[in-house]
Amino acid sequence: MSLNPKYILRVLGSWVHDHPDGWLNVLGAIIGAITAIGAVLFSKGLTEAEHWTEGLQGDLSLWMLPVIPMVGALLTGILVYRYASEAGGHGVPQVLDAIVRKGGKIPAKIGLVKVIASVCTVGTGGSAGAEGPIVQIGAVTGSVVARRIGVHRQHVGTLVGCGAAAGISSIFNAPIAGVFFALEILLRDFSLKTFTPIVIASVFATAMTQVILGDNEAIFSTQLPNYVFSAMELPSYIVLGILCACGAWFFTKTLEKGESFFDKLRLHPILKPVLGALMLGLLGIAGILAFSSMSSGDILGDSHSSVPAFFGNGYSLIRHLLDPTSYQMGQFAWGAVGVLIILMFAKIFATTFTLASGGSGGVFAPGLFTGATIGGVFGITLDKFGLIADGSSPASYALVGMAAVIAGTTFAPMTAILILFEITREPHVLAPIMLAAIVSTGISRKLMPDSIYTAKLRRAGVRIGTSRDMSVLRHVPVSSVDYAALPPEPVYASDPLSKLITLHAHHNVPDFPVVDADGKYMGMVTGTDMRTALIDREAIPLLLVAELMREDLPTITPDEHLDTVIEKFARNEISSLVLVDGFGGNKPLALITRTKVMSRYNSVLDEG
Repeated sequence: MSLNPKYILRVLGSWVHDHPDGWLNVLGAIIGAITAIGAVLFSKGLTEAEHWTEGLQGDLSLWMLPVIPMVGALLTGILVYRYASEAGGHGVPQVLDAIVRKGGKIPAKIGLVKVIASVCTVGTGGSAGAEGPIVQIGAVTGSVVARRIGVHRQHVGTLVGCGAAAGISSIFNAPIAGVFFALEILLRDFSLKTFTPIVIASVFATAMTQVILGDNEAIFSTQLPNYVFSAMELPSYIVLGILCACGAWFFTKTLEKGESFFDKLRLHPILKPVLGALMLGLLGIAGILAFSSMSSGDILGDSHSSVPAFFGNGYSLIRHLLDPTSYQMGQFAWGAVGVLIILMFAKIFATTFTLASGGSGGVFAPGLFTGATIGGVFGITLDKFGLIADGSSPASYALVGMAAVIAGTTFAPMTAILILFEITREPHVLAPIMLAAIVSTGISRKLMPDSIYTAKLRRAGVRIGTSRDMSVLRHVPVSSVDYAALPPEPVYASDPLSKLITLHAHHNVPDFPVVDADGKYMGMVTGTDMRTALIDREAIPLLLVAELMREDLPTITPDEHLDTVIEKFARNEISSLVLVDGFGGNKPLALITRTKVMSRYNSVLDEG
């Protein structure tokens, strides 16, 4: 008997369904290994593109600086517009949206387009990082594996989280941070059933990456052997946490305003990234001209580069700011402080031009860059006034600033603390990192309601919960709610209102969906509106259904989960909403009542 691949997949899916705990762990390992291979290939491609861009920029005049980013942006615009609109932007919001609203379903083509588009954007100078693309690539891997095997719907999100954790683990060589990124930012679920497969995926991804690359080096290896944290530095790191929270707020709000601007801009979607790249290039020209006339001491390293420091991921400047030898006492000038401040603002605007316009990349690297510059400026200032502790260096403040800005932009202090520890391998500043990250997170939450990942989703009407019950609700499909029957006969806009009164009296239907001649949903007449009309009984024979029909109410599709359904009820004072088919027909299937939803909600919490 020949083995049919589809039969094998069905058998595997059945095993996973019957024994989810064990098989999810196995699938986590498989997803981790596959994601690691993709991450290495993506990283290699991105590095080659960056080297090619640097060499080519060196042969061009200063005034041609925007050309290469514009070419990369044009390729990105074509790819995203023609093949996968979800591949634009910084990736993580799209993954969150897929987990919350689509049951973790992410088409495979998104991963491929995201890889190529990100190489085109970041590799040609676009100001962005690798974390967004690699999270999306890993999430696609987890989603595709789950769907191919036929994993139960409630476990798809876990496997998507496995892919995201594996991506972070591989690209940053940070397995612990990868786990907390998936749990703290994407899934917001720290249950053991979710935690175990994600840990396994992260470990396998790290191991596979190290085998392929043959090394286990931190990407920002830093050594501060003489540093000893003292109580005298507590006020300094608290102030740094506050400053970084302000920087995180400015970064998030600038990106948010940029996205709104480009969304409203009447320009073809393919050309929007090109416009963003042009703005980036002009900013680069202005930066090079400004820096050439300023005294920066040795703090900026090679100030004669043909590519501005705020282009690309900015890793070279970050490494320089984390090196204590960059701050040789008495050698740097106040001009270096001014340059670093300019670089901080330039990086934020450069990232906004790149990503808000539709370029593809992540916001993690720009956040690290912003934090390093804020910390560097603060550390230099303390040292100039003799307020820095013995054995300390502005480099330690640059390192702590990186964690604080990441915590402030993502609202994920544990992820920020762990990833900074893993990408630097410097244990001496772990306590200051923890303090500044917590301070920055607390202040940022006061300054803005959403993180850099969830702000765009809130504008689109998607709410990301933070509590345990939201995590539970995300796994409960609306199909598990008891439906209320539709009226026994269709209701049309041209029907008299008296028809609804008769139907209500005989069948006790609470609300009435209104359909067109093809049976498609047009709106709804609510019981509340009918009772209002009954006050003037003499007018009832003259009223038509169309006069009471509401067209502003949302509908529900069978693939939605209880978290989004409850959010729709919360925004509308109504007792029921219409369930329509999810295949484009938009035909009413049943009524979902608020009472039945809340009853199901309470029963799920009791089961958990």
